[in-house]
Amino acid sequence: MKQVAFVFPGQGSQQVGMGDLFLAESQQARSLFEKADQILGFPISTMMSEGPEELLTETKYAQPALLLVSTMILEQLTAVGVTPTVVAGHSLGEYSALVAANVLTFEEAIQLVHQRGKLMESADPEGQGGMAAVLGLDQQVIEEQLSSMTETVELANINCPGQIVISGTKTAIDAAVTLLKDAGAKRVIPLNVSGPFHSSLMQPVANDYEELLTPIHFNDANIPIYSNVTAEKVTDAEVIKSLLVKQLYSPVRFHEIINHLVAEQLDAIVEVGNGKVLSGLVKKVSRRAKVFSVQDPASFQDFINWYKGEGNNDK
Repeated sequence: MKQVAFVFPGQGSQQVGMGDLFLAESQQARSLFEKADQILGFPISTMMSEGPEELLTETKYAQPALLLVSTMILEQLTAVGVTPTVVAGHSLGEYSALVAANVLTFEEAIQLVHQRGKLMESADPEGQGGMAAVLGLDQQVIEEQLSSMTETVELANINCPGQIVISGTKTAIDAAVTLLKDAGAKRVIPLNVSGPFHSSLMQPVANDYEELLTPIHFNDANIPIYSNVTAEKVTDAEVIKSLLVKQLYSPVRFHEIINHLVAEQLDAIVEVGNGKVLSGLVKKVSRRAKVFSVQDPASFQDFINWYKGEGNNDK
């Protein structure tokens, strides 16, 4: 049996039409989408297939939509006998990992991320916060440059060598763009997001989120999950719950998670969800790692053929 990790993408990977090709072929997929509409009380499936993109990009809709697509593909993998040895998710993707590890049911998780999205939007009601991707600059240099800023701007996503996302007030982000370019960054790209995620500006909603989590029953994980906050494996339900609160305002340490996954010498790392963002990050950390993205039926079948030893698929 091959040893594989499942990694789940987060916000920013949403796209109108995602999942449509699976829906055209699978009654199981259609049933899950119908269930999501019923649970949420609004037609998330229609929003995903028809848009508009601006609506799907809103945090309170993007988060359940992405979890829905990842869970749908996860179910397809489970149905053909593929189970992971370890799981991880990028930011919002950590909740898909919780479903994969049976910490939360799909029903619990999709309601939770919808509420989480609304809380995250409420942390910045006037739209004063933002994020930007910094390309081609070392983490230490970025931290040194940001330490001179008077307004809040912090590391948010430490993705891979030469790709780090910063988060803070928009005025601080604007100032940091010039500062980081002068320090040698190849590019600093403002991101189209609705808040200063994974920064201390999210702390005002942390208590509300903790209260939201309190009545929800978490199971111990049946397979290890790499935490965004610690970049270490975790299985204990209460520890997972406390880390999810910290995740709101802490940097996503995905580069370290990738390093750990590569060190485990798994047979493959599989991106389960829409897009190929995480697959690209893994390849930037280790060109030797075998990586699959299973975002549509064709790529899904490529992976299954490799997993079952049919053909010679080197990705």
